[in-house]
Amino acid sequence: MKRKTFIQLSATLMATPLVSPFNSLASQPRLKNWAGNLTFSTGNVFYPKTVEEVQALVKKHNKIKVLGTRHCFNNIADSTDNLLSTKELNKVIGISDDQKTVTVEGGIKYGELAPYLHQKGYALHNLASLPHISVAGSITTATHGSGIKNGNLASAVTALEIVIADGSIVQLSKDTDREKFNAAVVGLGALGVITKVTLQIQPTYMVRQNVFVGLPMEQLRIHFEKILSAGYSVSLFTDWQSNNINEVWIKSRVGVDSDKVLPEFYGAKAATKNVHPIIALDAKNCTEQMGVPGPWHERLPHFKMGFTPSSGKELQSEYFVPLHHALQAIHAIHRLGKQIGPHLFITEIRTIAADDLWMSPCHNQTSVTIHFTWKQETAAVLKLLPIIEQELAPFNARPHWGKIFTIEPKTLESRYEKLAGFKKLVAEYDPQGKFRNGFLNRNIYG
Repeated sequence: MKRKTFIQLSATLMATPLVSPFNSLASQPRLKNWAGNLTFSTGNVFYPKTVEEVQALVKKHNKIKVLGTRHCFNNIADSTDNLLSTKELNKVIGISDDQKTVTVEGGIKYGELAPYLHQKGYALHNLASLPHISVAGSITTATHGSGIKNGNLASAVTALEIVIADGSIVQLSKDTDREKFNAAVVGLGALGVITKVTLQIQPTYMVRQNVFVGLPMEQLRIHFEKILSAGYSVSLFTDWQSNNINEVWIKSRVGVDSDKVLPEFYGAKAATKNVHPIIALDAKNCTEQMGVPGPWHERLPHFKMGFTPSSGKELQSEYFVPLHHALQAIHAIHRLGKQIGPHLFITEIRTIAADDLWMSPCHNQTSVTIHFTWKQETAAVLKLLPIIEQELAPFNARPHWGKIFTIEPKTLESRYEKLAGFKKLVAEYDPQGKFRNGFLNRNIYG
């Protein structure tokens, strides 16, 4: 049987708009995802502004899916029936100075929340490379930043509010509902609408960023953990076309990590100006480098908070492997360099600490991720992914839930020991499959 993929490659006819006070844009052309590689399967899009409106919509419809900022590259958030956007649920509810937490509506973007927290003297432990993604969308797909001691964005969650299939509200806390909480945080959109999220915060801090170019692969082999532990957050960028890592980005906490500026780093030379991860591109949209200190939220992402790309014009895939298998996995992909090169913009390699969240790719394992930013050459990429996945199979690689992969459902099941428990919670909160879609049917129930 021919392998099924879950990328929608072209628009289909517009569905008849629904009449609803929450559906102001239902008559507009169908939405696309950030990269433009996917057109959503329905034009019925609702934009509730309150939790009560969310409840009413969920009660009314037999099938509905939730949209965040549409940054995913696959159909995890798609629906052939109805879409509920959290775009208007974007407020800060409040900060608890005693608990060191902030509670926000699920649709708020990190690029909106982070400056607010900094002004109040607070920070988050981590940020993704792009700041314009929503809090709820990021945690439900286990989106991450970097740092061998830093968990993904979902690991900062301490409480959730979810509107489940019957329209009622479920509150889950890390302190009082640990089992259900661990099952629900990385929920893949299967449990309901995340309307509020509480995140752990800490005192604000400053970060400086230094970039080095031309790290020999041999040095990476000998000093792997030292290199990936050289700062608060470290990223390696490579196009797999030589025996060097193209760039090493080291983000260090001022006053915590060493302030010593080095002319070279394990054979890599210090950059003499700001650079883009794809070195041929202009670095004007990248966060400040050259060791210049700045607030955490202006350094932890790779791209500036004020920069929101209109379209990525790219595809993305990413695989998580246990830290102790990372070098083997990297060398396995390096051997594919000639096949990968013509279709690749860049690969980023990062570390993420282990967590307790059942459907997180970092569940019970500190991980190294191998991330591919592809040219938007869908057919070629879909031919390459099974080859890459076969190379990474000995290391039980887990894919990023929001990016393109072709791993078979049975294989996914074998790599998530808590999958049965997760499905049990889904059955409790959504017994009729109101939030089910093609992505869940294939990858969780396939």
